[in-house]
Amino acid sequence: MKVTVVGAGAVGASCAEYIAIKNFASEVVILDIKENFAEGKAMDLMQTASLNGFDTKITGSTNDYTKTAGSDIAVITSGIPRKPGMTREELIGINAGIVKEVSSNLIKHSPEVTIIVVSNPMDTMTYLVHKTTGLPKNKIIGMGGALDSARFKYRLSEALEAPASDVDGMVIGGHSDTGMVPLTRLATRNSVPVSEFISEERLNQVAEDTKVGGATLTKMLGTSAWYAPGAAVSGLVQAIACDQKKIFPCSTLLSGEYGLEDLCIGVPVVLGKDGIEKIVEIELNDAEKTKLKESAEGVKKTNGLLEL
Repeated sequence: MKVTVVGAGAVGASCAEYIAIKNFASEVVILDIKENFAEGKAMDLMQTASLNGFDTKITGSTNDYTKTAGSDIAVITSGIPRKPGMTREELIGINAGIVKEVSSNLIKHSPEVTIIVVSNPMDTMTYLVHKTTGLPKNKIIGMGGALDSARFKYRLSEALEAPASDVDGMVIGGHSDTGMVPLTRLATRNSVPVSEFISEERLNQVAEDTKVGGATLTKMLGTSAWYAPGAAVSGLVQAIACDQKKIFPCSTLLSGEYGLEDLCIGVPVVLGKDGIEKIVEIELNDAEKTKLKESAEGVKKTNGLLEL
């Protein structure tokens, strides 16, 4: 199992680290345009192998896509990160050109690759890969929902004063501060609805804190977060590489599901060796349907800024 991570910044390096530590891939290739940057990150990570007990080979390359040949899965983290006060949508002009070039080069050397898109605005970048590569729709996956759901579960565990392992919840919709739809109605603590433990007001606050999770960290750190995004990506990669058939909310191209079409947006999917093996349509109530539709309209508006 060979995995390529394009972009050796904080998110890409964290992603490579988590994949290596989980020890399911034979090789991880990190690629970056900055001279010797990916090579340095790879060397630093390989020096942890005996300490962290993994056998995955990590190599780095400066923009040489021949080193990525034969990749089963590729992760695109390339692009400029958000700065304080910047929306994900404001990144579109620069990042669209980067993602288009990266995906084209990846497919040239690995025509059967499954691509996971992390670059922002993530739903629109995922849509761009669909429109410009010709890969089957099951092989193009946007990461956002997995990260947003992890942040939702963190906020839920905080409100419940419970361990995160006791909590389950999902965020669907667009990967943006206004587009996320945390499904508070379906959130549980060890199969018991969380509404049994906390008030509706507190639950609504959890949802709002989740939606601005990325912006909150960007303001605190001065740049985008990296630990949780890297962990979210590694979870998706492992589900595909190990054919786990796990359900994650991911940005996927819809063709009538949830009453939406011709856009990529976060909905629950089953991930296995073929990438997205099934789109899971859960029964939403009227309020949730309205929020998802509004989120979709926002994503389509951003898609309209693309030069396809």
